[in-house]
Amino acid sequence: MRRTEDLGSSHGRRLQRGVLNDGREVFVKSGQGGGRRSEMFASEAAGLRWLGEAIAVPEVIEAGPDRLVVSWVRQEPPSAAAAERFGRALARLHGEGADGFGAPWPGFIAELPMDNAPAADWPSFYASRRVLPFLRQARLPARDVSLVERAVDRFAEVAGPAGPPARIHGDLWSGNVLWSGGSGVLVDPAAHGGHRETDLAMLDLFGLPYLDRVLGAYREEWPLAEGWRERVPLHQLHPLLVHVVLFGGGYRDALMSAVGRVLAL
Repeated sequence: MRRTEDLGSSHGRRLQRGVLNDGREVFVKSGQGGGRRSEMFASEAAGLRWLGEAIAVPEVIEAGPDRLVVSWVRQEPPSAAAAERFGRALARLHGEGADGFGAPWPGFIAELPMDNAPAADWPSFYASRRVLPFLRQARLPARDVSLVERAVDRFAEVAGPAGPPARIHGDLWSGNVLWSGGSGVLVDPAAHGGHRETDLAMLDLFGLPYLDRVLGAYREEWPLAEGWRERVPLHQLHPLLVHVVLFGGGYRDALMSAVGRVLAL
């Protein structure tokens, strides 16, 4: 690498901007990881390549146990037109589908491992692979745990119409959408076969510029099932639990509010 510029760190990984000997600009994540964390960069690379079959993502240049190198994304301000293009592209990505609920690579969200083993249907996948494992890590009071478990028991009832597995990003908060080339570019995936409403609920959780334009264009490309807005809290349970595990009780109120809305469906 010809030169690098330090960009700080995130989740225990050093971040750098670099220029390769051939002049290409790249983004580099590096850091040692023991145990399952040694698989983190390979998992992200697999997800990027899979998503990249259908939507704009950085090119994976190198992926190993201690470093991930991807092409640099030149960012630009978001616009309504870019948001609409992104919404249509996201619908097409989801429509590419997956072989099942789960993925053939190990899962991670931030530095936390996730189980991507397949399940027969989405409610059981979401319960056993996403919500319950993080509930066990969240150190919530017993009453809160009981309420989350009651919500989990209702997943099959409130999940809406059954559908085939969608090809989803899996951690689609606004920071993982970079505006470039007149649309959104997806980075840092936790990609797997899942429910397409999950990505949309994650965008809603932490906000996105022109989100109404994204959702409108998405629905024109591929209409959503009736009741999708009411199911948003259901799909937010997992990311909120992740935030409780990573950052503590500051996210507890938002989590329990979502739990209450699921129990009221």
